[in-house]
Amino acid sequence: MNETKEYCCPVCAAVNEIEGKWKPLILWALRKDTLRFGEINRTLSSITHRMLTKQLRELEKDELVHRKVYAEVPPKVEYSLTEKGKSVLPILEALCDWGERYCKHKIYLNVLD
Repeated sequence: MNETKEYCCPVCAAVNEIEGKWKPLILWALRKDTLRFGEINRTLSSITHRMLTKQLRELEKDELVHRKVYAEVPPKVEYSLTEKGKSVLPILEALCDWGERYCKHKIYLNVLD
């Protein structure tokens, strides 16, 4: 169950859902496909297993990511975007466009293309 929090404005509430270094990148990585933990970890090569686990749990709690566990041995777990998670993609696409336009002087790797 989601806890109720008070925010000064809708922007603050929205930013709280996807704040942090990794959450937007995880959502972006899941934009095209359902991925397993290891696939996300390889895509975001500098994230630790512990941090990825923490961020995925928070995204799942906030109903942005769906975690599907298969009854198999060894265990198989897949992550995908929920409808709420998919609704964030236009915002992330706009951030990507903005970054390409205004951050040209910065060096970055296109690890999530």
